[in-house]
Amino acid sequence: MIYENNWESLNRRPVPKWFGDAKFGIFIHWGLYSVPAYTKKGCYAEWYKDQLKDQNHPAAIFHNRVYSPNTKYEDFASMFKAELFDAKEWADLFKKSGAKYINLVSKHHDGYCLYPSEYAWNWNSWDIGPHRDFCMELRDAMDGTGVKFGVYHSVYEWTNPIYLRDPEEYALKHLHPMLKELVEKYQPWTLFTDGEWDHPSSTWHSTEFLTWLYNESSVKDFIVPNDRWGNETRGKLGGNFTTEYGTIDGNRKIEDVILDRPFEECRGIGKSFGFNRIETTEDYMTAKELLETLCDLVSKGGNFLLNIGPNADGTIPVIMEERLLQMGQWLEVNGDAIYGTEIYTKEPQKDVYYTKKGEKVFAVTNKFPFGTLVLDKVPYSPDLKAKLLSHPAEVKIRENNGKAELLFPAINPDEVKCQWLYAIELTK
Repeated sequence: MIYENNWESLNRRPVPKWFGDAKFGIFIHWGLYSVPAYTKKGCYAEWYKDQLKDQNHPAAIFHNRVYSPNTKYEDFASMFKAELFDAKEWADLFKKSGAKYINLVSKHHDGYCLYPSEYAWNWNSWDIGPHRDFCMELRDAMDGTGVKFGVYHSVYEWTNPIYLRDPEEYALKHLHPMLKELVEKYQPWTLFTDGEWDHPSSTWHSTEFLTWLYNESSVKDFIVPNDRWGNETRGKLGGNFTTEYGTIDGNRKIEDVILDRPFEECRGIGKSFGFNRIETTEDYMTAKELLETLCDLVSKGGNFLLNIGPNADGTIPVIMEERLLQMGQWLEVNGDAIYGTEIYTKEPQKDVYYTKKGEKVFAVTNKFPFGTLVLDKVPYSPDLKAKLLSHPAEVKIRENNGKAELLFPAINPDEVKCQWLYAIELTK
């Protein structure tokens, strides 16, 4: 199908099926802001450069206290050494996490690229700093893991002189060529744009770029862009719809918006995307909370894009590594209830998340399988059979006011292959 240069035509392009089946991805915010790795709790550490403009902001106070006088944000380029970065170690961790795709921040709002770019001369990781092409290293490392490589790319740059003079000229002469360069060189499976909010999509010439992406690019058959293409597009126009810390455009919550296509919730394990060193364990979600978030999103037809913020040296903070491994351990046992599933019901049930795959229905509960559990959304049938994905014990079913009620035998917790949440498969 040939797509025309207008939203009506472009919005007809279906989100490639692989994305809706994937369910779980990893976001990676890593760049010059990873050197200070600091901001006020509740703020985004990757906004450090912008926060320095306000001398009363905790980031500016920290900066003036810690670094030599006259140290500029740009000076972090020489401190961003990534001396312990190992793409294969990252790829191995991502595979173990159970994620099916990643989004690496190729360029954030500071304009610094993690790859050599004709459009960011001497302001990228190849020309200055570590002198490495992190996009290519990680893309190559992901080959054969079953985890797809994708990118995030900011559409605007805080201090780009062309952008400050004329955003439309910037879009046509800088942004579009840069995006095309990125897409053709690294052939990502996802393109997560951001920073669109100051202008409508017409200023960014977004439909023009997407027309090229869908019709002419080398990734036109499989790439999944998002909905951040102008200040009027989130949750309405573009590829998959993106939410962030529970809201779709900074105001409306997920549950208040009817989404007619796959959507993706992105958030950090803590309160920031870029690593914030002053966050403590109290600021980080537990494994159970992360799994509940995943199951809740999947039951609503969405994906969970969970962010990590590596250190400037290229290592992943241990608490983030642990959470990813815990996610993977659970998904290894219960993944059949997650991957490739569809919405079973739009009516929630407290403590139970439903999905379906073909004739199978899955109910995931955050209570240990003990005693009985009424599945309010599953009609009773004498042909209905149930089994736990994490234990071979026989699970019986009886009728309770027309609904299926599960009867669990006594189960030794040490023999259950997972923790926190428990998936039940229902078949006839």
